[in-house]
Amino acid sequence: MAGDLELRGYQEEVVERALRGENTIIWLPTGSGKTRAAVYVAKKHLDSTPGAKVVVLVNKVHLVVQLYTKEFEPHLGRDYTLVPVSGDSKEKDFFGPVLKDSDVVICTAQILYNAMTNMEEAKHVELSDITLLIIDECHNTHKESVYNKVMACYVEKKLKRELPLPQILGLTASPGTGGAKVLEKAVDHVLEICANLDSAIVSTKNYVSELKQKVPRPVKTFDIVEKRLVDPLRDHLKCMMEMIHEYMNIPPDFNLRACGTQEYEADVVILEQNGVGQNNRLLAQCALHLRQYNDALLINDTLQMMDAYRSLEEFYKNKSTRAIDGTDIFLVGLFEENRVELKKLARDPRYENPKMAMLETTLLKQFGPNVKSKGILFSKTRKSIYCLKEWVLGNEALREAGIKAAILTGAGNGITHMTQQKQTDTIRDFRDDKVNLLISTSVAEEGLDIPECNLVVRYGLLTNEIAQLQAGGRARAKESRYSVVADKGGKEVRRELTNECLEKLSIEAIARVQEMSIPEFRTKITQLQKEAVIFRKMTEAGKREKRGRNSAASVQLLCRNCLTVVARGCDIKLLDDVHYVNVNPDFKKHYRVGGEVMIGKSFEDWEPGRTINCSKCNQDWGFEMKYKKIALLPNVAIKKLALATPQGITTVKKWKDVPFPVEDFNLEEYCQDHLPDLFD
Repeated sequence: MAGDLELRGYQEEVVERALRGENTIIWLPTGSGKTRAAVYVAKKHLDSTPGAKVVVLVNKVHLVVQLYTKEFEPHLGRDYTLVPVSGDSKEKDFFGPVLKDSDVVICTAQILYNAMTNMEEAKHVELSDITLLIIDECHNTHKESVYNKVMACYVEKKLKRELPLPQILGLTASPGTGGAKVLEKAVDHVLEICANLDSAIVSTKNYVSELKQKVPRPVKTFDIVEKRLVDPLRDHLKCMMEMIHEYMNIPPDFNLRACGTQEYEADVVILEQNGVGQNNRLLAQCALHLRQYNDALLINDTLQMMDAYRSLEEFYKNKSTRAIDGTDIFLVGLFEENRVELKKLARDPRYENPKMAMLETTLLKQFGPNVKSKGILFSKTRKSIYCLKEWVLGNEALREAGIKAAILTGAGNGITHMTQQKQTDTIRDFRDDKVNLLISTSVAEEGLDIPECNLVVRYGLLTNEIAQLQAGGRARAKESRYSVVADKGGKEVRRELTNECLEKLSIEAIARVQEMSIPEFRTKITQLQKEAVIFRKMTEAGKREKRGRNSAASVQLLCRNCLTVVARGCDIKLLDDVHYVNVNPDFKKHYRVGGEVMIGKSFEDWEPGRTINCSKCNQDWGFEMKYKKIALLPNVAIKKLALATPQGITTVKKWKDVPFPVEDFNLEEYCQDHLPDLFD
């Protein structure tokens, strides 16, 4: 109930300026109650401001319901109308009326931005319609993030003196250093975040001891292992990679860095792009396969040897059925000739990854048959966490210790993604002790309402200081441990130590910013805001110029794998500002359909159909989508295509970056052109 909304001393201190109506960023560590402080500010704002409208922005879908049910509704629901709005809810399409009829709206930043940029009366909102804008995890307000797009609108209106504007309240555990390694640059980064949010950053000064008592830091340990002196699987994979190097005839001015590293992966990505751009399929395909071998080396370094072997085996399952030319015959043949030996080496227990044994020891220190523990095991990729779960389930010692593991990944549409409901169920099972070990990607580092843990393990993970700090903040039970399992002198240990230094640098930078006089601070952030507006306008002009560089009809779309021309740019239309679909019925000649796509949630206007693959090389392209139960439209991923423009062949990562204009999809025109029977 609202009467239960009491703050600790440090929370009262950090909300003082916000209660006076000032724009502020609350900087408090994970688990200290930043959101509770924001609820308090929202209540005081609603109580004292006629016609108050509070909007709470989050950057992940699952946080909409979490903040509504756990924080805002229990304390404000008796006196005020609250509405959670997510991408799955119908309210998103009528955001204007929803905001008008509500006191508090909790939504993703994308939904608010869509409403701000949509000119239909039923969907449009202005920033002036909002009186208090709360931004969760506000350190993400930078570059091209949706948070920053919302705040860019705010800043432009502020500079033009277009009032009224909402009060801003940001929440963060750390603004980070933005990659800066020296104090002056770190100060610049903190000021940039402040400028983007038009806010001063506040923290506790008088209640530091109370804060430390409430949020104790875990005991940190480095569980270090010696590297394998003998690794026949690694050696064999590298030998095969050398054979590919010789076959592909790498340009003499291109220097590949060491195999089995992230740097090597970056190099072969560039080689593949160069191969596509030069219409050199041999170079492109060899680079593509080398990336898979490099992935196997990275997996072999982190997980079990069989995991590395299976990653290659899975890749070549799809490659063995479609040989386009001699390049495919060589590459597939090389794997087939070595398959038996690779599998034999991967099964040899004498050379197994010693990090797995250390991980087992680390877990067994905290878990036992009569020990009540909770832990989170962080790893880098979805593939790695699935492998780790299989390893835990198959490990007799871990089973006897009572470990009950479950996976937690980000939400999405892929088969390895989780639905929002599955995330909720998994966290509930963790809270209810049905699960006591979460094996997670970075999704569990930030924002999720996860119970206190005794143990956090970072395994095969390289992240920045913000993610590291937030991961450590999950281990907030008494006498909790934070473990880094890594090779002696390895990159994980170096990054961990570097991040510790960056965390201290960030704290020092914040102190410098807080020491500025009010006139100096305001002058500085206004200058940064003006510079940001100019930069955005120049960037947008550059994008428009790029889009207008070619007519859509002059650009051909090629399958990125076999380099066959399969469509033209004018065949592509933008549907609902989200989906890029091919409306040319002749496109069906170039693909074959597979199984039904299972997404795990429903959408109002469309549903997924079957997968689509290149009819010539079997390259996966995307899937068909059924729109309004009328149109069956191929939804193709641009990263699976190459673009033949008058300037040459190129590739892009996202449809929004293609060098030609894309028209909006018009259902009526489509039906008249392609489904004339509907109009007879």
